[in-house]
Amino acid sequence: MLRDVPVREIMSTDVLTFAPADNVRDAMRALLRRNVDGAPVVDADGQCVGLLSTSDLIVEEARVHLPTVITLLGAYLELPSSQKRFDADMAKALGSTVGEVMTAGITTIGPDDTVEQAATLLHEEGADRLAVIDEDGRLVGLVARGDIVRAIVREFDEQDAGTDAAAGAAGSGE
Repeated sequence: MLRDVPVREIMSTDVLTFAPADNVRDAMRALLRRNVDGAPVVDADGQCVGLLSTSDLIVEEARVHLPTVITLLGAYLELPSSQKRFDADMAKALGSTVGEVMTAGITTIGPDDTVEQAATLLHEEGADRLAVIDEDGRLVGLVARGDIVRAIVREFDEQDAGTDAAAGAAGSGE
């Protein structure tokens, strides 16, 4: 049953990665060439330090949200959360390296964890992909929602082929 299959059997191992010092424009081009919308960012030791996704890159072209200001008894007050968002948007908009625009941290899973665990994590975290890391914390692969869907369809196809073969064998014996 698919839910008990280890992640290593469905993960992608030919994973596009970036270093924090990589140029953002070069990273955009690499994502487009590989036709993916995100990739892990790894340090010199192969440790995952973040994720660069197209949503991180779009901030550069998006309008930055100005801080919300409230007038109270003639005083102007900025909402602290609004200022933090403005500062974060500005940093991303002005960033020129992957490390400056990436989302720090990434949800990870081990290669021996099950597809069920991966699907659960993807759902709970609202993530599109999980970095698969070994016991030393090094990237060994990536499992995305699409990998799980492909595995489900493959399992359906195998079940259908088995049912068709059984029906054919039963029909030829009469």
